[in-house]
Amino acid sequence: MLPQIKHPETLEYSSDGKNLPIEFFMLTVPECKKIDLKLGYFSSNAIRTLAYGFAQFIHNGGVLRIISNHFLSVKDKLLISEDEIESLVEDKKVEYLINKDLEGLAKILEGGDQHFFDCLKYLLKHDRLQIIPVKLKPNRLAHFKQGILDDGTNQVYFNGSCNFTYRGLVDNGESLSIARSWGENSEKIKVKENIENIERICTRKDVGFEYLTPEQIIEVIEKTGKDKQLDELIEDEINIYEKLSHLPSLKNTFTKYTSDFRKKVEEEKHNPKFPYPEGPRDYQAEACEKWIANGKKGIFAMATGTGKTITALNCLLNEYRESGLIQSIILVPTNDLQRQWIKEVHKFNITDIIVVGIDSDWKSKISRLTTNFQFGRQKPFVLISTYVSFARYTLQNFLKYFPKETLLIADEAHNIASPKVLEVLPSTLFKKRIGLSATPKRIYDGEGTEEMNKFFDDEPPYIYSFTMEEAIAKGILCQYEYHPHLVELTTEELEEYKEITLKLSKFFDSETKKIKDNDVVTMLLMKRKRIIHKAENKIAVFKKILKQEFDKRKSLKYTFVYVPEGFDDNSSEEGRIIQQYNQAIMETDNQIRVSTFTGDNKDRSFVLQSFEDGNIDVLTAMKCLDEGVDIPRTELAIFCSSTGNPRQFIQRRGRILKQHIDKEYAVIHDLVVVPKTDAKKSQIQFIC
Repeated sequence: MLPQIKHPETLEYSSDGKNLPIEFFMLTVPECKKIDLKLGYFSSNAIRTLAYGFAQFIHNGGVLRIISNHFLSVKDKLLISEDEIESLVEDKKVEYLINKDLEGLAKILEGGDQHFFDCLKYLLKHDRLQIIPVKLKPNRLAHFKQGILDDGTNQVYFNGSCNFTYRGLVDNGESLSIARSWGENSEKIKVKENIENIERICTRKDVGFEYLTPEQIIEVIEKTGKDKQLDELIEDEINIYEKLSHLPSLKNTFTKYTSDFRKKVEEEKHNPKFPYPEGPRDYQAEACEKWIANGKKGIFAMATGTGKTITALNCLLNEYRESGLIQSIILVPTNDLQRQWIKEVHKFNITDIIVVGIDSDWKSKISRLTTNFQFGRQKPFVLISTYVSFARYTLQNFLKYFPKETLLIADEAHNIASPKVLEVLPSTLFKKRIGLSATPKRIYDGEGTEEMNKFFDDEPPYIYSFTMEEAIAKGILCQYEYHPHLVELTTEELEEYKEITLKLSKFFDSETKKIKDNDVVTMLLMKRKRIIHKAENKIAVFKKILKQEFDKRKSLKYTFVYVPEGFDDNSSEEGRIIQQYNQAIMETDNQIRVSTFTGDNKDRSFVLQSFEDGNIDVLTAMKCLDEGVDIPRTELAIFCSSTGNPRQFIQRRGRILKQHIDKEYAVIHDLVVVPKTDAKKSQIQFIC
């Protein structure tokens, strides 16, 4: 933080004194989250000193605003003003008088120029750079070199004559003075006034300036800067420091700082951190704030595809920043989701992961953890389990030793109110809880929904809700067309459906207003569901949709099809219903490449990647993609297995609507089964 930096008692830095201007920027820039600069010229000579510590500033999530009254064209390769060019011509006459130390410094600073513009390009790319070109009225230039450095809480104002050239760093006559927001009253006033002045200019409210367009400066940055990742920028910065530490005039300043910086970078490599340099989205940060305000309990009712996983892990990262420890249990409904969470947790640079049921030695790993906990030794961990494993005695026997401060994350949180899990919830010690679900309400289970809400100390509309409509409006999910298609049951199918429904009615409990739960009821429900899945007329409607889309698109590339589960009347592996749909796709055009994604696939990652790359045109799948696997490249989706469960439809739709750089919008066709439509319209009832 800025107050921890020791400044000269005079609050002045001078190139001919003990405290060089470069030291000020080297020490303060890495601590900042926001920097505002007022510069007379937008040139490398005017701002090159900021290269030192700038990658660390970016790592902090830093935002930069530059107010400048001069901008240059791309043709000006040196990025300096005409006066400075004339000065350089004069310097050529006396270049032999420059000592070797200064020559070496000049070469290093040329590298610093490139590094600084690489950093500017990074900020520009991530919308963290604002450039405000101005001109003083009437037609005057303002030769200011001022700025505000802000760590998020404290600010330092600087004002100087320093041109930030290599002469300004080590030669005579260049200086800057500072004022601190935590310093003497006069300093506080100066900081406050300059913050307000800069803010007026940035918001275009200062009538003393004419406001110009930033396109030419942006063009300079885009042409000069190189596209680099944050870790590359940090490595470049270390290399510059190491070179400067070998120069006699700067050795004392840079040697220790270079060593400390490299040590800090090595530590950072192993620390948990947010995976994307721009940080969490606004709504993800808001969800975390509301969770904290609710006593670190609650449900995130967020639309599928909006980043519920990232939102929850950002809360875990917040816990790490407070306690210095990562300790979490993550519950998911399927093994597929376990694998997906492993990838997401790794993105946060978290490595202490135990995956119940998938890691061959998960029991021994947990046993070692519990031993440490019993002896009062705190250890980091992320334990990922299915709900089924969580409810079993084996895992419950271990969990009673885990810290109460452990964060419990329940993905697809409606599963936490399943009968087996409900049995163990009363013994759950963990007070910090997050439930994730696009559709928290349990279908046909009001009691289970109440138990879930009680466990998370939350209720509708929940501590944070982010609807699909909001996600589409904000551009998180893509726009889409929705085309429902009515599929009539045949007379025979309808009669069988009615017959089964009549049998089910005998199990209706008038007191609970529910159908009794027993093996006979389960068998009848499954039998009735198969009628819908196997509806004879689905294939004809499906073929019609394929032909229409193929004729329109001249291809079926990036098409995803949800097909019904089960087998046809042959009841053999070859007779799976999905094979009928695959055959219909291939009959549309013999050039179409189709592949099936099922729970039996051993190379499922390869299949999904092949679809993403366009090597597979059409991907068909059954229920295995309902929870946890996204397919953002999908442009055309056909739902041939819709049921009356709204959660299923919402999840499937969300997986299709994930944004992709090459996708403008999505098209969804939904096959909806109905009785024969020769009945009166008022009597038509949707079956699914």
